[in-house]
Amino acid sequence: MESTVVKKIPFTKMHGAGNDYIYIDALTEVPDNLPLLSRQISDRHFGVGSDGLVVILPSERADFRMRMFNADGSEAEMCGNASRCIGKFVFEKGLTEKTEVTLETLAGIRTLHLHVSDGEVKEVTVDMGAPELVPELIPVKSASSLSKISEKEIINGIEYEITAVGMGNPHAIVFVPALFDRLVLGEGPKMEVAEIFPNKANIEFIKIIDLHHVEMRVWERGSGETMACGTGACASVVAGVLNGLTDREVYVSLPGVTLKIHWDERDNHVYLTGSAEFVADGVFYPYSPKEAKEENKKAE
Repeated sequence: MESTVVKKIPFTKMHGAGNDYIYIDALTEVPDNLPLLSRQISDRHFGVGSDGLVVILPSERADFRMRMFNADGSEAEMCGNASRCIGKFVFEKGLTEKTEVTLETLAGIRTLHLHVSDGEVKEVTVDMGAPELVPELIPVKSASSLSKISEKEIINGIEYEITAVGMGNPHAIVFVPALFDRLVLGEGPKMEVAEIFPNKANIEFIKIIDLHHVEMRVWERGSGETMACGTGACASVVAGVLNGLTDREVYVSLPGVTLKIHWDERDNHVYLTGSAEFVADGVFYPYSPKEAKEENKKAE
């Protein structure tokens, strides 16, 4: 099914907290070579421009299935911001009348609670499930077999205190007194590919404002710095609680917007609440076969 060739591809661009992706309704027809398509369509000069590609598919286990690809064509397990956008997409485009939607991802099934007013999805709360703290399951290499909370690591000659959390994808959280470009753009890419992260990692730099409010910048695996990262915001609050720096209900301020995160002590699940917005609808023309071949060579 996923080898069907589609020459002209209808798409919708959306963003959640400024984390922008291209969304494709593939319930009946799936474009060919999704990793290549993600690289092409995400290009901010020669494509539409985005942090990646999200493909909405039928599911045998849930209401819908999501596959998502970073801007470099690598496939990711999960994205909280993209999940919220899917909730708005399927409801407002008439693909479902449900206000509680289940979504199959590579990280498992997630439940989307749609907050609807006058036929419009104003916000979406995503049940992100329980955080993963066992190092080998995140995965991250750790001196402790139980968890990796504020462990010192030397990366490229610089010592960091890292807390590792899995939210369906790997995260490394670093608490810092200030957020600045040299840290995020300079150290983020080095930390992403550090040897301690077998599958690379998303790197969150967190400034604590108070027990209920933090500021965050993120270097995302496969995409670079993005305006927001939903799973990263969730992981950062978990790390804040584990390190005694925050309460369990926290507002996370990102360059794009502020997200509300709640790590529920009763069920151990993390709940992410925020908005989702449409940007544009259009038709994308994939590169010619020759251009696609050249693009494949560049990505190798």
